[in-house]
Amino acid sequence: MKKMVFSIFLAITTLTISAQKLIDVYKRGVVKLVPDPEYAQGNNWDNVFKTYYDTIYGAPMGNRKSLKLLPDGSVVVNNTYRNYYTKFSPSGKFEKEFGIINNKGEQYKKINAIEGIINNNTFFSGLDNMGNMICFDFNGNYKKTLKLNYMTRQMIPLPNNKIAVVGWVIWSKKFRDFVSIVDYETNQEKVIWEYFTERPDETGNNRKLFNYFYRWKQGGAMSCTTMPFSKYTGLSSPPNIVCIGNKLVVAVPTTGEILIYDTDGNLISKDKIEWATNFVSVKEQKEIQQKAIEKYKSMKTFNFTRWITPEINTITPEENKIALEEIVKQMEADLDKISDPIPIPTFLTIIKDSDGNLLFFEYPKEENANKFNVWIYENDGKFVCQSSLVCDEYDLQINPSKMVFYNGYIYGLQLLKMADGVPLRLVRFKVTNI
Repeated sequence: MKKMVFSIFLAITTLTISAQKLIDVYKRGVVKLVPDPEYAQGNNWDNVFKTYYDTIYGAPMGNRKSLKLLPDGSVVVNNTYRNYYTKFSPSGKFEKEFGIINNKGEQYKKINAIEGIINNNTFFSGLDNMGNMICFDFNGNYKKTLKLNYMTRQMIPLPNNKIAVVGWVIWSKKFRDFVSIVDYETNQEKVIWEYFTERPDETGNNRKLFNYFYRWKQGGAMSCTTMPFSKYTGLSSPPNIVCIGNKLVVAVPTTGEILIYDTDGNLISKDKIEWATNFVSVKEQKEIQQKAIEKYKSMKTFNFTRWITPEINTITPEENKIALEEIVKQMEADLDKISDPIPIPTFLTIIKDSDGNLLFFEYPKEENANKFNVWIYENDGKFVCQSSLVCDEYDLQINPSKMVFYNGYIYGLQLLKMADGVPLRLVRFKVTNI
């Protein structure tokens, strides 16, 4: 792969010994993640992660968990659709389940995922349906509420008592994707980047076929189909944000832009990823679509009920059958209309290691391959090498909500391949070479 250099200066004053070791591991080639046998011993995973088997309208929800590390190395796990969090000690031992306690001493009945830590002592959560960001201490005691009037995709803490947010809103004729910096003390915010996407007319005879790349991340890999009922929701690959020292990095997968801001939102530099944009060829798209068609054709039952408003639960088995036949018919029509290659975003996600290096993961073309190409950036922003991650024991889910660096280790919520009962584990990996 062609070497490239970003003219980006990320001010980091020292390069630690551990950082040097991590870079050396990356440079030696394939990186192997080896579970630390001394971590998280004695936990009854069937009990600790009993919510793994949660479903909503027949769809599995139990793996919709994420982790956050506290300054002392403790771990808190978010449990989607539950009103509590799961706490583990620095050694990985299960400690407790806790919720958020309001000023009246009552526990919130509904909570959102912890998104980050501000001031090294306060959690801030994702937004509820009213745009409330609940902030609370490490014991779950309520501290304050911040208010935002939009939907969010990502939120991270900044070192100057502020929070960077990737947000989006639906306007009458456009979608607006943007990055904002929110002041924790005043709730004031500053939009530093924005992008508008036209909102197409999907009504009546104007309903058009979107040759749209419908993605979801399973095991870090990419599944896709060009199903015609896919909907636009703004940028198909919204910005990723990462904080390194006192710099905020905004990386846009769709365009390949890399923008560096200070933590007050002032633009410092702007560059663009120079590696070539990959495409999904017409042939590959048709193969993907045909596989999706065959999958739907092989379904003996199709639960259309969970796709619509939960209160409407009157869909009969015959209506479900008709719905499935219609979907297959639409997909077959879509197959015949595939005519253009689709560009793949320049990267899938970014993970910051414990030494401030950025790992850019590309979209893997093979599902469940457990090998992921990465681009490593040293603290001065220069391209260093390309590598990949592998693991024998776990099906890796490459996602910053599932995989976090801390003191040279990777802490993850990962699925054990050979597991009795619940396969989900809190695991600490040593980062080594094969």
